[in-house]
Amino acid sequence: MFGFKNSLGQRRERLFTVLDIGTEFVKVLVCAVQGKEVEVLGRGIKRQNAGEMESGTITDIAGVLQHCHEAMAEAEKMAGESPSMLIMGIAGELIKGATSMITYKRRDPSSKVHQEELKNIIHKVQWKAFEKVRGDLAYETGFNEIDVKLVHAAIVDTRIDGYKVSNPIGFQGREVTMSVFNAFSPLVHYGALQTISAELDKELLAIMAEPYAVGRLLGGTELQGYSGIFIDVGGATTDLAVVVDGSVLATKMFNLGGRSFTKRLSQSLNISHEEAEEVKIAFSNNQLEHQSQSIVAKALAADTEIWLSGIFFSLQEMSELDSLPGTLYLCGGGSLLPLLKEGLEGSDWHRKLKFPRKPQVKYLLPKNISHVKDQTKLLDSPADIPPMALATVGMEILSEEKLLTKMLQKVVRLMQV
Repeated sequence: MFGFKNSLGQRRERLFTVLDIGTEFVKVLVCAVQGKEVEVLGRGIKRQNAGEMESGTITDIAGVLQHCHEAMAEAEKMAGESPSMLIMGIAGELIKGATSMITYKRRDPSSKVHQEELKNIIHKVQWKAFEKVRGDLAYETGFNEIDVKLVHAAIVDTRIDGYKVSNPIGFQGREVTMSVFNAFSPLVHYGALQTISAELDKELLAIMAEPYAVGRLLGGTELQGYSGIFIDVGGATTDLAVVVDGSVLATKMFNLGGRSFTKRLSQSLNISHEEAEEVKIAFSNNQLEHQSQSIVAKALAADTEIWLSGIFFSLQEMSELDSLPGTLYLCGGGSLLPLLKEGLEGSDWHRKLKFPRKPQVKYLLPKNISHVKDQTKLLDSPADIPPMALATVGMEILSEEKLLTKMLQKVVRLMQV
């Protein structure tokens, strides 16, 4: 169909499906890895029904599963392919992500780092991070600590005596410093995704924290070594990822997204939820008369302030960072509401935070992602960024041959038992 008929067996190994289960929509992409690029061959999208998702978490497995099957069938029909591998995104208020940095002092600096020693270092880093985040989640939610699952982990930086290395084996030095990003989820949330994955009858490559994936998205572009704050506004939640020099340092989520603005319009204008959604979209596209635009803006002003407060407090909680990156990247379907970008640009909300200057605000658009080639010509909105980010992570996993990553995956599997 797209001229890939040669070496079909090899190609099938490079095919995978992306499943992004959002509060408003289930989105599916059928992808193929081509060198350092990923091609999107098919896309499917289905709207969720009310009551199937709450705050980014699944509340009706059967209903969500039905939409997953439908969106997947649509994407596979378009692509003319049915991949056997699957990568899923996980987001929501209770997903906790943090980068832990630990320094390991070696007894003999003149000896070279060997594989067993490295395995031991990774093991220590992981358990230390696990105990901290598990305790934080238990405190915030009231869940028993045992009810928390490690979703995924990734090594973001490795240094020996301050010198950055991609693989420490064979190097000499006294201090090995490693930064590892970990994402944790309550067991009930993680278990629902595993159930859906099993029902779809595909090999699960990874369940990936979406804020991490979005934060990593520019790594395959010419902006390597970039810094920024990525803000993904979904249907029910807003996810943030802080990236410095290409490494995701922290992620935060809070429970406010596009649905809250729709609900507010429904109440203020005394119209149905469906009509309110139509009005919100027309407002976002500047299609209302001047007076109507003003009425909608006024109705949503208070919620916009609350959303800005959510951004402020999420960033304020990242007290371990010396300074915050000066660029904000907006994406996700909820970010299309112009009041959000205007609020970030217009007020002085940033003054009490660790910004070196007033931050720039930009939309993250599919055309900015040079390593994702969209054969469907359907990916054109900030709402398409999260599934594209998952596609990028899928490409990295299939191309991954790093020893460090394989060691980390073994430790993660032990911790997930």
